[in-house]
Amino acid sequence: MAIKRRESKKIRVGSVEIGGNAPIAVQSMLVNDTRDVKTSIHQINRLADAGCEIIRLAVPDKEAADALTQIIPASPIPVISDIHFDYRLALQAADNGVHGLRINPGNIGRAEFTRAVVAKAKERDLPIRIGVNSGSVEKTVKEKYPDDLVTQLVESAKLNVRLLEAEDFDQMKISVKASDPMDAIAAYRKLASEVPYPLHLGVTEAGTLKRGIIKSSVALGILLSEGIGDTIRISLTADSIEEVFAGHEILKSLGLRKTGSDIVSCPACGRCEIDLHGLTGKVEGMVAKYDRIYGKSPLHVAVMGCFVNGPGECERADIGIAGGKGKFFVFKGEEKIARIETEAEALTFFEAELIKSYQGDTSLKNALHAKDIEEIEKPLDSDELIMEPVSG
Repeated sequence: MAIKRRESKKIRVGSVEIGGNAPIAVQSMLVNDTRDVKTSIHQINRLADAGCEIIRLAVPDKEAADALTQIIPASPIPVISDIHFDYRLALQAADNGVHGLRINPGNIGRAEFTRAVVAKAKERDLPIRIGVNSGSVEKTVKEKYPDDLVTQLVESAKLNVRLLEAEDFDQMKISVKASDPMDAIAAYRKLASEVPYPLHLGVTEAGTLKRGIIKSSVALGILLSEGIGDTIRISLTADSIEEVFAGHEILKSLGLRKTGSDIVSCPACGRCEIDLHGLTGKVEGMVAKYDRIYGKSPLHVAVMGCFVNGPGECERADIGIAGGKGKFFVFKGEEKIARIETEAEALTFFEAELIKSYQGDTSLKNALHAKDIEEIEKPLDSDELIMEPVSG
């Protein structure tokens, strides 16, 4: 069933539209020192290749703000500057070409400082994200709503929305992040009903790879399924590539993004005679690579660790691979196209066929030597695809 999105104002961050009927965008943030220009550019390109659509950079000082003059022209995706405490850095970042500003008015200081940032954003035609989290709510708001974090987050956000609106500014998106998924869900639900602006979803300080993905999937999955959310970031204490991957997978699982291939793989069991985890990781890397090249032709890919579930799962896939001791089989739908003895050869053959699946190419394979092709294309015995029944 299609998800009905919450209606919100549409804004633009560089070339990316946020809100309204625009696709939900996946964001991430660089973890390296912004002052290291070479590394920053490398990391942005790496994340963009993985599907990141907006990147945020910390701007803690003037040197970092100066580095933006070199980073932004080299970035293939819009750049947002992350500003805390010193409003003058926001002014400098805006002048140096960023596509958006993230400020936390609760720690910017006096209202006049926020007004100065708004004036600069209007001058440069930039959007602002009001980023409120559980660690930066204004003291007055905390005192008014003690022991009620959800209300604190929402009231802090609304306080700052009113400040920007008083300056005749409406190019904003808002986040109210909490580290507890249930608090985040409650805060976003409440805010969504009270403001017309696009919402940036996230669970702050979500934790390590496993814990962070689980927390974020719970919170964002619930909110997105209710139509709430216009851009997301999965905050992980892990490689930022994992944030991007998780973000896209959450959206795909909810039917909110159709891009990118789908991989199904079994969890392995006592029947498995191969390194299934390693094989799946290699296939996943191939698929990620060719998704970037053939982005408009996503596939359904299967990786199976034995021949009990392998044929059944693979027959529903555009391409699949199933492995057992001393033999691997490559499938295209119901057709078993090859039997190969080693994993290395199987992966080489699989990669060549994967490319052709993206291209819709049915020409003869050319990744292997002729002698290998002759061996691989020998007719398959039907019983080779069936393991002996497991007792019990």
